[in-house]
Amino acid sequence: MKKILLFATAALLVVACAEKPKSTEQKFFKVVGQDILDPDGNKFFIKGTNLGNWLNPEGYMFHFSDVSSARLIDEMFCEMVGEEFVGDYWRKFRENYVTAEDIAYLKRTGMNSLRLPFHYKLFTEDYYMGSYCKEEGFRHIDSLIKWCRAENLPIILDMHVAPGGQTGDNIDDSYGYPWLMVDEGAQRKTAEIWKAIAQRYKDEPMIMGYDLLNEPIAHYFEEDLAMLNSKLEPLYKRIRDSIRTVDTDHIIFYGPAQWNGNLEVFSEPLEENCVYEVHRYWSETTQASIQSWLDFREKFNRPLYIGETGENTDEWVYEYRVLMEKNDIGWHYWPSKKHYHTSGIQSYPCPDNDVLSIY
Repeated sequence: MKKILLFATAALLVVACAEKPKSTEQKFFKVVGQDILDPDGNKFFIKGTNLGNWLNPEGYMFHFSDVSSARLIDEMFCEMVGEEFVGDYWRKFRENYVTAEDIAYLKRTGMNSLRLPFHYKLFTEDYYMGSYCKEEGFRHIDSLIKWCRAENLPIILDMHVAPGGQTGDNIDDSYGYPWLMVDEGAQRKTAEIWKAIAQRYKDEPMIMGYDLLNEPIAHYFEEDLAMLNSKLEPLYKRIRDSIRTVDTDHIIFYGPAQWNGNLEVFSEPLEENCVYEVHRYWSETTQASIQSWLDFREKFNRPLYIGETGENTDEWVYEYRVLMEKNDIGWHYWPSKKHYHTSGIQSYPCPDNDVLSIY
């Protein structure tokens, strides 16, 4: 009798598995050849913007000059008004710079996705923007996911600032050199943070994928450039392998060296479920200007997407968007919001006592 019951139970399980609706088999964005597919299996063409300056402030966004990075901005503020006041300011800044209303507005413009730049210190106990809490980054991403779910705007998570600094310029809040490329401790920490993020969001369909490093290795370091470039692909593999121990589903976005422009640093496709991400500002808007990208896409048979562009005249932005769409290259503008500037989507005015513009 027991054998009969066991056999019947097994048969029912087989039938249940066979009858599982196909639509539930895949609930994440994924890559098939040169296309990104949405959770329903339809081709998805990225068009949206970056939530820059929110979780990684940059001086130029405030019209500062010498005070260019998050660390320098914080130091300047502390010199002016003291650490306690600055900590309170940053907490209010994070709560108000991007809100649910902003996300709803971006959806109304016709955008279908967002890229979220963040600073790695939001996931550590290091001081950053008035906080020592390693849960702070998760708290803000969780809020953003909630807002984006209401508007159906999937998110790419972008580590804009990695431990040690991946770029060697103000955008990575570093000390003027891409130390991440040569520092074992910084590489280990980067992989660990990405693993923690992937563990948290491995089951979250509103996350489109993980953009591992923003604009690695600036072009300034001529004597070291070949050495630094040679270390990027192995570092990407290390971070990828760390993520894949907990999350095998989400797309990984890989950006090339020299401002996400030098695709020659890649020797082979890094995996099936990946996208190669380029950035481009102030270039010609001709087919010839992007032909090398198209050749790379054809060779690697993976999607190509422009994670940052814009910051230009309306005419240039229009012409470049048309060029991207003609060649099936999705885009995210930079940024969504800036201080007193019309090249972005949203702008906020200078205060009456704008003394900070001298810094």
